[in-house]
Parts: sequence; structure tokens; C-alpha cells
Amino acid sequence: MPESSRVDVLAGTPRSVLKYYVYKATKAVEFYRPIMYLFLLAQDLSFTQIAILEATYNVTTVVGEIPTGYVGDRVGRRNSLLIGTVVIAGTLVGIGLSNTFPAFLALYVVWSMGYNFRSGSEDAWLYDTLTDDITEDAFAAVRGRGESASLAVGAVAAVLGGYLGSVDLSYPWFVAAAVTAVGALVLLTMDEPDTYEDADTDVLGLRRIVGIVRDALAQRNVRALVVYYYVLYAAVTYLVFVFLQPVFETVVVDLGVDQSLVESLLGWFYAAYSLVGAGLSYYTGWIRDVVGMRTWFVALPFVVGGALVGMAFVPLLALPTFLVARGLADVTRSFAAQYVNDRIDTVGRATVLSAMAMVSGLTVVPFQLGSGVISDVVSPLIALAVAGGVLVVGSALVLAWEVPIAE
Repeated sequence: MPESSRVDVLAGTPRSVLKYYVYKATKAVEFYRPIMYLFLLAQDLSFTQIAILEATYNVTTVVGEIPTGYVGDRVGRRNSLLIGTVVIAGTLVGIGLSNTFPAFLALYVVWSMGYNFRSGSEDAWLYDTLTDDITEDAFAAVRGRGESASLAVGAVAAVLGGYLGSVDLSYPWFVAAAVTAVGALVLLTMDEPDTYEDADTDVLGLRRIVGIVRDALAQRNVRALVVYYYVLYAAVTYLVFVFLQPVFETVVVDLGVDQSLVESLLGWFYAAYSLVGAGLSYYTGWIRDVVGMRTWFVALPFVVGGALVGMAFVPLLALPTFLVARGLADVTRSFAAQYVNDRIDTVGRATVLSAMAMVSGLTVVPFQLGSGVISDVVSPLIALAVAGGVLVVGSALVLAWEVPIAE
């Protein structure tokens, strides 16, 4: 990022950006994340059933991303975020109260729709707001600091969630719902960016939307980025988050930790995982300046994929790999969003970003189903190793076709 934009981000931060940081801090996922899959397993769900839930979530994402992105472009990004936040808060309460696979299946559909309303609209709102108040070049740095704020709060939430889960695995869901609801109150104080208000969104018919998405994907480097990041890297790293808990449990128990301590240890591990992620996310702008987006995208899939394969031979490698996984994923997501945002216009921005999320949601489904079956037949550790191998081989093939980030 140019030096001037870095100074603007650090000093005299606009009120709109400060509100964005507060909103990000209310996402509350770290309350339930340390016990999420232990909770589902405690309801007598198998790994295959959990994989079906995750696949259902992503199929719903595929079906709902474009319509909800369109809603964000037509009725406003802030309003779309508000709808999604309220839906998510209600869903978290429902999950905490449920104990059957059909109930979870229905709730996962609703949960996914809530995130659909937030996925494209959040980055679209931020990019246009920065265009008004600072500069669009600040997007990666500000988004990274938003993730940093979320993860820093999440470090405390993870510890609390782990201890709450050791009392009752449903409690973290209820606390997360309450904190998420606070986010809805914050959104009520946020304004739509002038860049969006001045845009002619009334012209957004179906044909125009299809044309906008097609034009974005017609750009060679963007098309390669979709395959490289939204298909391969995002799908594989998603599996890391799904299987972190059972793999962590296996590794620490094998090290001699008592089974009764696993939930609280997971809370502390997620706190460390959040703090490492917060540190990496906070320096997203610096990483972009020093390392460069192109170098980051070329190297990272091979580093992450190699670590996942190595875990099959040295299970203890899972702990440091998991520790940095969230931060690496958030920095990479910020870079991908910056790169795509720089190449699309305000009109249709939320729809294009939602289309990218839709692609990711569709392609992760076979990864989820396959990893669920492998986990039941062999182990989650082997499932992650297989995914890592696919990431390495697939990334090499994409690079042989086209480097995803232009010079």
C-alpha cells in the first residue's frame, strides 16, 4: 500500500472504520468454535453426518450467494449485514437447543443463509466506505485489522467457551448468540457509503448482473485466482477448521493429557490460535508491502499442503500447523478480496464477491464428503493429509496454466 494510505490507516481513523472494527469484534464465533464438533459428536452424530451438515451448509451457500449479494446491491450493504446478523443470532440459539440430526440439518440451512447476507456485502461496504473516507488501497490493511480485532476478542472468547463447554457444551452457543446480537445494534449506527448511494443500482436486472459477473471472470488472472484460491486453497483450509478439534484431541491424549481436560485445553489453544491470527491479520498491509501478494499466493499453498501431508507422519506437527492456520487464512482472504475488488465497479460489487463465495461453497462439498468418509474409515488426520496432497498437486497445475496474481 502507498505510504500515505498507511499513515491514514494508523492516524485519524474515521468513525466509520472504528464502527467496522467494533462490528467485527462481535462476530463471536470463538465462543463455540473450540467445542463445536465435540458438541455435535456428543449428540451422537458420526463424522459422515457432520460432513453432510457442512456440505448442506455449503450447498445452501451456493444457492443463496448470488440472490443475497443482489439484495445487498439493491437494498444496501448495511441492511443486508443487519438481516444476516439477526438470522445468525437466532440460529445459534437453535443449535444450542437441538440434539437431533434433522434439526441440525434445518438449522445449518438457515445458518448458511445468514452468512450469505453478510459475505459479499461486508467487503463491498468496507471497500466503498474506504473509497469515501480514506482510499481503496487501504482495504487489505483495514480488513486485516478488522480480523485482528475479531481474533483478539476471540482469544478471550475461546477460553471462556472452552470452560463453558466443560460445564455444558450448549452454553457457548447461547453466549455467542447474545454477543452476535450486539453486532446488530452496532450495524444500526452505521451508514451506507456515499459511493454506494451515488451509484445507479436501479439498473441491476438479472441480465446486467450476469454480465457483471461474466466480465469479472473473463479477466485471466481473476479466473486463475478463482481456481487457485476459491476452489483449492479455501476448500482445503476449511477442512483444517472442521477437523482441528478431533485431531487436537487425539494428539494431546496420545501425549498423556487426561480426557477430562480436553475441552478446557481446546479453549486455551483456540485463544493462542486467535492471538497468532490477530497478529498476522494486523500486519496484513505490511505483509503485502514486504512479501507481496504474488509471492504470498505462489508459495503459501505448498507450505500449507506440505504441512498437512507431514502431519500423517508426525502427528505432533498438527499443533503448530493449526496454530497459524487461521491467521494465514485471514491474510489470504483479505488479499483475494482486495485483488478482486480492485477489478470490479461499485455497481454489482456485492454480487461479484458473493459469486466468488458461491464458487468456494460449491467446490468444498466434495472435499467435505470425501474427508468425512475417510475420517470414519481411517482417521481425520489421514483425511487432512490427503487434502494437503490435493492442494499441492492442484496448485502446481494451476501455476503451470496461469499465475493467479498479475504483476
